[in-house]
Amino acid sequence: MSRLQGKVVFVTGAARGQGRAHAVASAREGADVVAVDLDAQVNTVPYPTARAQDLAETVAQVEALDRRIVARTADVRDEAALADVVAEGLETFGRVDALVANAGVFSQAPFWEMDEQQFRDVLEVNLLGVWRSMKVVAPHMIEQRRGSMVLVSSVNGVRGNAGAAHYAASKHGVLGLMRSAALELGPHGVRVNALCPGLVDTPMTNWPGMYDQMAGRPGGTREDFEASALHYGVLGGQGALGPEAVADAAVWLASDGAYGVTGQAIPIDAGHLALPGYNPAPVRP
Repeated sequence: MSRLQGKVVFVTGAARGQGRAHAVASAREGADVVAVDLDAQVNTVPYPTARAQDLAETVAQVEALDRRIVARTADVRDEAALADVVAEGLETFGRVDALVANAGVFSQAPFWEMDEQQFRDVLEVNLLGVWRSMKVVAPHMIEQRRGSMVLVSSVNGVRGNAGAAHYAASKHGVLGLMRSAALELGPHGVRVNALCPGLVDTPMTNWPGMYDQMAGRPGGTREDFEASALHYGVLGGQGALGPEAVADAAVWLASDGAYGVTGQAIPIDAGHLALPGYNPAPVRP
């Protein structure tokens, strides 16, 4: 497999979950990788966020595929840190051909119960972090007159999420950013698209609060999560998708095979958005 042979892919949130899958899939397809993630807890996020040892495992998996990787601790809330990593990637590899702006966080609460910090943390990572990641690679892509930016939105970028309005707002924003950037960068030969994953099996979805949501009651378990996930899409026997499903789509968008695709939001959701919807807790008379 060599759809990205000779290319360099910059992945944010690369330490685990979807981000690690993007880095490894890019390497498997022949790319060298520039990878960043934080090494700290985001205080308003209710599950553990990435650590340096997670990023080290991504490095090991990329190098096991005989590809090179520049991996650094950097927070997408810090534009200067991102710019430094991209500069190092350019110095090492001479180019950056694709961005996968994947870093994201999630938390839960009714919107009227959230404090401003909880709301801001999600927007800072999920929306402004994407913008910053695009900003630090755009001048290079404009100069080389080619490139692909793949922004990770969500099915919540096109529909609401009761209990996570800030998350849905951030992911809606990613799609507006993508469509605008596609118009601005198109004349320079740079394509910009978004992926809208559905339920994906990652650390973001594996914690007690998500188990409760999937079970529709307190005390949810991993077994409840797996059973409920079977109802999420339309493909028989499929529950939560593996992160590789999203990474495979990003590889295609980063490749020359998608040379005619820009300004598009592509669901990777096992058909979730095709469903008419389901109310798990109707209010009864």
